[in-house]
Order: sequence, then structure tokens, then C-alpha cells
Amino acid sequence: MKFREVIIFSGETFQVPQCIQRIDHRATHGWQLRYGGTRLYSDHSVDGSGAATALAAATKELLKRIAKLPAPSLLQRGPSASKTSDLPPGISGPIVRLRRGSRTRDCSLSVLIPRYGDKPLRRSIYIGTENTYTLARFHAALDRAIEMRKVAEANYEKAATRHKREQGRALKAKMAEDKLQQSAVN
Repeated sequence: MKFREVIIFSGETFQVPQCIQRIDHRATHGWQLRYGGTRLYSDHSVDGSGAATALAAATKELLKRIAKLPAPSLLQRGPSASKTSDLPPGISGPIVRLRRGSRTRDCSLSVLIPRYGDKPLRRSIYIGTENTYTLARFHAALDRAIEMRKVAEANYEKAATRHKREQGRALKAKMAEDKLQQSAVN
């Protein structure tokens, strides 16, 4: 899990996991958890003395949410405003090509296959040539493209959730280790 250093208004420095933001605004001082909804963990102090306790509570809740909830998806849910066709996101076409050495053009749909932690792939689904293209073949290819994209999105979300939960387990183990070291010092 990624961490960043946050210096609060009192000058105290904290290592903060991603999905937790610092809020210091007028009379509001605390940590806001942003994972599966938002929740503010207040310092309950005007001088920032409760910041460490509030951050610990926010981190504990973050770990609970990571263990229960799917990872937030970064995949685009709707077509972009500039898309001129009414095809779903990740599907483009029909693309017409004239292949080298051929006299007839062929037509296909292009499907973007997202892969978590890796570059997406492009897959082509053949519709037909200019002589064999029909609306029925287009709709059959579109159905295959939609199904291919749906399976890829599900795999992407499973991989993202698995990765986030591994990070959560690692953070939990690190926190337990830090707690043991702290108790050994005291």
C-alpha cells in the first residue's frame, strides 16, 4: 500500500496510507477515510493532539473495508463524450480494412481488454468482408465483443480486489509489528 508523509497544522508528521486524507479547515480537524464511502475521524482537539488516535481509528476502519468491499474500479463505466457511436466503452468499430494482397475489404470490431497492473490488450472480432457483411453478423460480433469486455472487466475487478486485500493484510501485519516494537520499548 502506498503511503505519503503528511505534516499537520501543529507541525506533527504522519505516514498516511492511501485512501485517507487530512482535513484541516476552520473548526474541523481530522482524517477522512475515502474507501467505500467517506467518514471523518475527528481529532477531538483544536491543537491536533488527537491526530494520532484519529489516524489509527481511520486506518483500522480502512482495513475492515478493504477486507469486505471490492476495490474501487478505475474502469470507465460510460462512453466518453467525444465518442460518436453508441457502442459500449472499450468497443470500437466497425473498422474496415483492406489487407495487403486482398481485393476485398473486411470489417471487424476492436475490443480493449483491461488487465490490472498491466497494459490493456486489443482484440479484434471479425464481422465479415464487404461481400458477406450483414446486420445479423454485426450484432453477433457485437454480442461477442460485449461478453468479452464484460469478462475482462470482471477479471480486472477481481485482480484489483485481490491486490488491495494483499496490501491490507501487509499493512495489518506491519501495524501489529509496530505495536509489538512499541510495547517492547515501553
